[in-house]
Amino acid sequence: MDALDPLLHQPLRTQLAAYLAGAGEATFTDLRRQLDVSDGNLDSHLKKLIAADYISVRKESGGVRPQSYYALTVIGQQALRDYVAALQRLLTFDQGAPAANWQATVPT
Repeated sequence: MDALDPLLHQPLRTQLAAYLAGAGEATFTDLRRQLDVSDGNLDSHLKKLIAADYISVRKESGGVRPQSYYALTVIGQQALRDYVAALQRLLTFDQGAPAANWQATVPT
């Protein structure tokens, strides 16, 4: 059975990676609004993803206050693809069976 990436298996970190995969880049404020989380919660999860090199941060200081921009790194993109593929392999159901009788198939 495929092991799921423990870093991405946490729901908010999965959402962060997925959002950045689609958006390309987002500010802290954008992420907080889109994911509806507190500053502290978002900061904690971003730090873990940055430490793993899944997310990069770029800082700009052109406005009234500095702005941080977050993006999924190449490593983060691959980790997200691998995570989704592992989930798909784990969740392969027999499509012909009634929903009550669905059984996950285990890859050999």
